[in-house]
Amino acid sequence: MKTLQTIALLFSFATLTACNDNVKNELAFHNDVKESNYPSKPYIKVALLLDTSNSMDGLIDQAKAQLWEIVNELSYAKCRNQRPNLEIALYEYGNDNLSSRNGYVRKILPFTSDLDDVSKELFSLTTNGGSEYCGTVIQTSLNELDWGNDADDLKMIFIAGNEPFTQGNVDYRDAGNNAKEKDVVVNTIFCGDYRHGISSKWQDGARIAYGDYMAINHDQKTVHIASPFDDLILQLNIQLNGTYVPYGTRGRKKYEVQAAQDTNAAGFSKENAVSRTVSKSSHLYKNSSWDLVDAEEEEGFSYDKLKDEDLPDNLKGKSKSEIKAYVKQQKEERVRIQQEIAKLNEQRRAYIAKQKKENANGLESAMIEALKRQAEKKEYTWN
Repeated sequence: MKTLQTIALLFSFATLTACNDNVKNELAFHNDVKESNYPSKPYIKVALLLDTSNSMDGLIDQAKAQLWEIVNELSYAKCRNQRPNLEIALYEYGNDNLSSRNGYVRKILPFTSDLDDVSKELFSLTTNGGSEYCGTVIQTSLNELDWGNDADDLKMIFIAGNEPFTQGNVDYRDAGNNAKEKDVVVNTIFCGDYRHGISSKWQDGARIAYGDYMAINHDQKTVHIASPFDDLILQLNIQLNGTYVPYGTRGRKKYEVQAAQDTNAAGFSKENAVSRTVSKSSHLYKNSSWDLVDAEEEEGFSYDKLKDEDLPDNLKGKSKSEIKAYVKQQKEERVRIQQEIAKLNEQRRAYIAKQKKENANGLESAMIEALKRQAEKKEYTWN
């Protein structure tokens, strides 16, 4: 019986990336740095490789329910006051519905900063019995993804499953050595007994590429802790959604996807919906491909390129100055709401920290501990 360790979700945020020493600029909202001398922000690139064979439903549920708290933990990371960008890629493997010619491996998403897309695809995963070829899926992700050549970027693979790491035509040791050549760290998550994972080479798979080996109970139910601030945060989420200005052919559809992922998060618990709202208020939640407020911040954006048919109904027929004024108003409102959410979340985090003696969520706990251990090597701090 195989299980997804979709934990990969974990956003393994093993997010550490090397940072430059001279970041001097003043912090803007959410302590995000508006750099003038810093050439570019570093990236955290995380590839999640999830086993979608039989018996993985519990793990998938863990990943869905814990995704946003993992993202939130990652959003608190800083390197000398510099906030890294985040990109996530998603693969599934070990499913009989996948092509045998490709080693039962499928790339679901290339590297993307669109967290709604990651959530959407995660919720669409289905399971079926199959053969789990760990070496194959690792090598495939190394070949297909754009890992880049920036030495400051943190590049990480998180692979989750519970079958022997040695299966398939691609030797996991060769894949691990290839990962090292690309400066990619491989973290392994075994679903089951810790020693069983060692004997089936999951620990060795991590060791070769300087990663962490973890074992979790995939049947463990996610524990959410309610706080006195949850209702206020959820009310602010409604206001936050009202600040988005969908544009282009994708605008309306992506706006609907955003709402659907709100619903998916709430389907687990109110507290999970709160976690997603906090993520949406962070610098990691970006929607420049369909939202004018975010798009305006992107280099190369021009109002001159907007066509009337690309605009929402309330902006059709408006002049460029009128559109700019409306977007500015929405941006100011969004910043106000995000700041309120951030303040409430600080109180929420303090309240939750007092309520729980330890993190009872295996996947979330394992991933966050791993990312923080690795982050120390990159001089990261959390606030």
